[in-house]
Amino acid sequence: MAGGFAALAADVLFRLLEPWPVKLVIDAVSRSLGATLRRPGPSMNASLETLLLCGAAIVVISIVRAIANYWSAISFALIGSRIAADLRARAFRHVQSLSMRHHTRASTGDTVQRLVGDVSRLQEVAVTAGLPLLGNVITLLAMTVILLWLDPLLALVVFCAAGIFALLSRKSSGPITTAAGNSRRGEGTLATTAAQTLGAIREVQAYGLEDTISAGFRSSNQATLGTGVVALRLAAGLERRTDVLIGLATAIVLAGGGWRVLDHSITPGDLVVFLTYLKTGMKPLKDLAKQTGRIARATASGERVADLLDAQTDLPETPNARALDSRNPDIVFENVYAGHGEGTVLHGINLSIPAGEHLAILGPSGAGKSTLASLILRMIDPISGTVRVGGKDLKDLQISSVRSHVSILLQDSVLFGTTVKENIRFGRLNASDEEIRSAASLAQADTFIQALPRGYDTVLGEAAKDLSGGQRQRLAIARAILRQAPIVILDEATAGLDPASREAVLDALDALTRERTSITITHDDSSARSCDRIIWLENGHIVEEGRPADLLRDPDTRFAVWVGKQRHPYRNPLEVRA
Repeated sequence: MAGGFAALAADVLFRLLEPWPVKLVIDAVSRSLGATLRRPGPSMNASLETLLLCGAAIVVISIVRAIANYWSAISFALIGSRIAADLRARAFRHVQSLSMRHHTRASTGDTVQRLVGDVSRLQEVAVTAGLPLLGNVITLLAMTVILLWLDPLLALVVFCAAGIFALLSRKSSGPITTAAGNSRRGEGTLATTAAQTLGAIREVQAYGLEDTISAGFRSSNQATLGTGVVALRLAAGLERRTDVLIGLATAIVLAGGGWRVLDHSITPGDLVVFLTYLKTGMKPLKDLAKQTGRIARATASGERVADLLDAQTDLPETPNARALDSRNPDIVFENVYAGHGEGTVLHGINLSIPAGEHLAILGPSGAGKSTLASLILRMIDPISGTVRVGGKDLKDLQISSVRSHVSILLQDSVLFGTTVKENIRFGRLNASDEEIRSAASLAQADTFIQALPRGYDTVLGEAAKDLSGGQRQRLAIARAILRQAPIVILDEATAGLDPASREAVLDALDALTRERTSITITHDDSSARSCDRIIWLENGHIVEEGRPADLLRDPDTRFAVWVGKQRHPYRNPLEVRA
């Protein structure tokens, strides 16, 4: 930054010196032709030496300016890139810290657009428009001082032109910024549509929805194009009015300056300096008009990034939060009411899960099973009541410390677009290669990993779609085993798998949950019956609780009825008729 501003100062200085060799030559030639120049100031005799000296001065000034311009451009580009990278990293880290409530409301495509597109636009405009404009404004201020010294009367023209431009700009900048903001919001909507469509491309193609979704995308695209054209038209109008204003100012200075030369108030060289300074000094106004549209779009992008950074998490961590130091913590829910949105899903939950217990949570869809698991991870906070882990209120513990004690396995476990080895290592970042292979072996994954083109160094595609569902799940189990967390949450971990894959996954789950507290959310009766205890959630209440064998003895319990349906599902009516 210091080098960039030093180069900028050198550029401004030599830009001020640039017309003076021309002034000296014109005044010297005018004197040699018999003109009487009464204004005091530096003067030289017209000679070959004078001409060569002034010509050489122009060459030196041009070279120094070119070097200073190059250095300032490189310095400011580095500054812009580093600030943009830091801002993007800060915003990304902040987004990851926001709660599930925020992410369920926010659009993924729009968030990505803010992180990537809006930050890049800020960087581009700051480097290519903002910093050069700063140099031009400094030049204008310095030139104004010299113009006042040369001729205060003609200097008034510059002040009047700047004042008129300020009025024109103030009138136009508001509508331009509004139109640019609408355009950026429209682009965010387009990004959301594209992300949703590509994320569900199999369904889109299977149902033949390409034309329907493309029509909606095209309509949004046209609306965004319209707002973009409005912003460009307003900016172009301001730029053309500025051109006319600068033309009028130049005409006034030319006529008034010529009259002042005839009046012997200034020399012809002074008039050349004045016109050169006027052209150079008016450049900031012209550039500002030219860049108004880009600056307005960058302003809209900056507001969008600022809104993202201003988003507050609803999971605040107290300043004196402590680490969870229990190696095998128990889990207690005390009269807990909770929900993901505005409504309440769980009502008055009282539940104690001793360390080492295998608990199954059953119930119909929407009963609050996943909400209960989210409370343990502190993805959400209860509306009222208390969740305790290891005897401590979750709100008094460091969130990272709590989550380090938990491994979670979902129905659609996420694998990242990196190597198999790194995907497993995400469970514990300091794990060695031997520990990774050991975890994979326990997860029944080592055999198929070795069969991949590059084994553990094979790079997985996006969402690991080149692996089967069972293979993806076993890699996720290996990651959970490597984490060595005392609490394991299994949320429909075997759903949607074929029988062979399911058996392999169940064997891997046995290794994962051994000697650990496990909470299993499932619709599979064999997984439920293998647990120590079962609770049945319905409409956000615990309506049934007990050991599987005890509940099965009573055929009227919800669990017994559900197991019966699992073992003897209803036949297809068409098969009955047949």
